[in-house]
Amino acid sequence: MKIIDGKIVAAKIREELKIRIDHLKQENHSIPGLAVILVGDDPASQTYVANKEKACLEVGMNSKLIRLPAFTPEEDLISDIEQLNADPTIDGILVQLPLPPHINEQKIIETITPDKDVDGIHPVNAGRLLQGISSFVACTPAGVMELLKFYNIETRGKHVVVVGRSNIVGKPMSVLLAQKKEHANAVVTLCHTAASDLSYYTRQADILVAAIGKPGIITASMVKDGAVVIDVGINRVEDHSKASGFRLKGDVAFEEVSAKSSWITPVPGGVGPMTIAMLLKNTYQSFLNRNNII
Repeated sequence: MKIIDGKIVAAKIREELKIRIDHLKQENHSIPGLAVILVGDDPASQTYVANKEKACLEVGMNSKLIRLPAFTPEEDLISDIEQLNADPTIDGILVQLPLPPHINEQKIIETITPDKDVDGIHPVNAGRLLQGISSFVACTPAGVMELLKFYNIETRGKHVVVVGRSNIVGKPMSVLLAQKKEHANAVVTLCHTAASDLSYYTRQADILVAAIGKPGIITASMVKDGAVVIDVGINRVEDHSKASGFRLKGDVAFEEVSAKSSWITPVPGGVGPMTIAMLLKNTYQSFLNRNNII
């Protein structure tokens, strides 16, 4: 068993971005800007947003955080997004999900102009991905693809089973892996917990991507010997031995599954760091696009 270390790969991406942004500064050029909107005070969301701000600072990117109370009217949030759409200093816009129940998430996602949708979840970008046209790709699946590439894990002709069908992980993950290009070209099965026997599919996987959101649901009996296991799940479970009162656990029962796998991502430290790295990379690419820099 070998560990797929997302911290190493994410640090490499951030370092490359820092060099490029430093070069922009040396030429007295403008630099990329990322705006994040946080509605409410969900602890997990606040942690994610703080990590994004820290990462922006590390690479030298401008960061703008808009904090709104949980009772913010939907129309006020839409107004803020429209202002960011028109702001020439902002290249990427991210609205931290989930949103309070009175706000229509899909309506908010569609308010972000596609060329600043660095989270890659606007229907225009999702559609472009499906058709194999260059687009912003949802950050987590894009990060998984980078990990597979970095560790030279062969995907061509391999049977990849993606467990989970969300718009931000499962669906784009399956499309990326099936594309007719290098570091993809896999035979992909997309399945989910509605399957009468989920293990029937997972045991067939050369590469298993777990993105369900249920801690430890993938056990050793569900994984074939030598499989590559990518655990996208980040679940908070109670742990009173921790000062925070919780610990992070993936969708995969790591200890038992790692004994059977050839490669595996840990939680934390696997896919998680890649999500923010790809967000920064998308924002930098948006900056290049918007300034006609090749």
